[in-house]
Amino acid sequence: MSGVETEFLFEIDAVLREPNLMIGGVPDGMRMIAHVDGGTFEGPRIKGTMPASGGDWVLARADGSIKIDVRAALTTDDGHNIYTYYGGRIFMTPEQMGALGDRAAAEALDPSTYYFRTNPLFEAAMDGPYAWLNHVVAVGIGRLTARGVAYKVYALK
Repeated sequence: MSGVETEFLFEIDAVLREPNLMIGGVPDGMRMIAHVDGGTFEGPRIKGTMPASGGDWVLARADGSIKIDVRAALTTDDGHNIYTYYGGRIFMTPEQMGALGDRAAAEALDPSTYYFRTNPLFEAAMDGPYAWLNHVVAVGIGRLTARGVAYKVYALK
């Protein structure tokens, strides 16, 4: 298999509301819901805001990894709404996991020392200027921030 080509789509900076909604221990791990309180995104072909309209249904698994399940909206600067949804994985050392309760400490973690990847898909109006996103499979490389999370999102070509 030859190398995979990518195209940078945008960087998104999502603000997560505090505190998270804790569900607690469930059969598959520890469940919580992180609500999206807003944010921004910007790239060469698209930019805008992330309205307070979504969340991340987080599952901390027994193997030490975190499974994410995000659903959110994006509103472009020219007024179009796009639905995005994605799964992903975060894997950190136990010491790094301990920093998750303190946003400043979490942001201070070097993103190259933990694994945070997502696989965004998009739904845009078929007759709108962003219909091309309906045919994109993307990958996101995430990092923790003092306000929530940020991702650099790339389309697989």
